[in-house]
Amino acid sequence: MQQPDPAPTDPAPTDPAATDQIPVDQTPVVAAPSATLVLLRDGAKGVEVLLVRRNRRLDFHGGAWVFPGGRIDPADTAPGGGELEAARRAAVRELQEEAGLTVDGEQLLHLSTWTTPEIAPKRFRTLFFVARGDGAVQVDGGEIHDHRWIAPRAALDLQRDGELELPPPQHVTLLMIEPFSSVDAALHALRASPAMSFMPRFVRSADGPICLYEGDAGYESGEPDAPGRRHRLVLGTPAWRYERG
Repeated sequence: MQQPDPAPTDPAPTDPAATDQIPVDQTPVVAAPSATLVLLRDGAKGVEVLLVRRNRRLDFHGGAWVFPGGRIDPADTAPGGGELEAARRAAVRELQEEAGLTVDGEQLLHLSTWTTPEIAPKRFRTLFFVARGDGAVQVDGGEIHDHRWIAPRAALDLQRDGELELPPPQHVTLLMIEPFSSVDAALHALRASPAMSFMPRFVRSADGPICLYEGDAGYESGEPDAPGRRHRLVLGTPAWRYERG
């Protein structure tokens, strides 16, 4: 059985406000490669996703609800293989270790890549995949203590009400899945879109902490009020607000 460790599914710091206490002139820590799998199934009322709850004792988002995933191990990298292939193997392996489920790695669709901000003391480059899957979940009891199949909107509503902790990448990913009425529709639409890239930059504003993402008018300058395009997650209230476009 896998022992508890801080394997990542969310590359963002637990407390966004704490990032401004890290020296900005330090050499960035190398981002460790990792992979996460967003597993989808058709439920009675639409698409459901598999969320697993991390052991509360873990120092990295202990108690948070996330998608199964973790570090890419050396054994996941085949000779001559690239990052994408290694990440697929890692995502399949982590799903089996954490939830006791198996999927065909060839069916995994690369959804997005999340990289921890350069100022963070611990960094990860996490490839998020999406795939169809189902079955009887058996959590490992070490790193993962619970699970649930849940509709994206239901998960987001529980987060808003303070009943379910979701890190920012999980929040944004659930928003990406929410519009679809079936797994077929979700996979068809997502397959037609290029994988998105996120490297959050945390800034303060009158609305509270904000995650700025690439493409936001204030991303390079760190100025949240810069006029122009928006691509950000506003964290200042229980009802987080994702803005894009």
